[in-house]
Amino acid sequence: MATDKLKIGSSAPDFNLPGVDGKNYSLDSFSDKKILIVIFSCNHCPYVQAYEERIISVQKDFADKSVQIVAINSNEDVNYPEDSFDEMIKRSKEKGYNFPYLRDETQEAAKAYGATHTPEIFLFDEQRKLRYHGKIDDNWKEPDKVKYNYLRDAISEVLEGKEVSIPETFSIGCTIKWKQYD
Repeated sequence: MATDKLKIGSSAPDFNLPGVDGKNYSLDSFSDKKILIVIFSCNHCPYVQAYEERIISVQKDFADKSVQIVAINSNEDVNYPEDSFDEMIKRSKEKGYNFPYLRDETQEAAKAYGATHTPEIFLFDEQRKLRYHGKIDDNWKEPDKVKYNYLRDAISEVLEGKEVSIPETFSIGCTIKWKQYD
């Protein structure tokens, strides 16, 4: 269902999506940030749930370095009602999300990015060129056994003006739940 995945060096596709805070967001909403991290996410996926605290922690740890995470939920919510906008609002409050959580009802954002999984990470530099794509780290189940912090390392390398040493990893998680059209 998704189009081709963005390649390293590609420009970030724009979006204009409603957030759980009642505001709409686009790429321009984050134009003052050195790094923008787009995470395709949802409520129901156990992989996303396992990573929620780590995502919140990354935003907290890098907020003062002009890094912004934005999470986008593109899942259809007919068969997955726990991914509805109302449930997103509840989850965001319950978990204390410190980043915008957006609804991609049409699934156009997921298609534009070529996203296929939740959570799936796209890290863009100040020019909004893709510098890292993949997963957060190498152990979704046991945070205390993580050996490779792919996302944190990529953030640090971009902030230091370096090439990202591991620019791509395969995404793990649940597949995006696409709408079925007759």
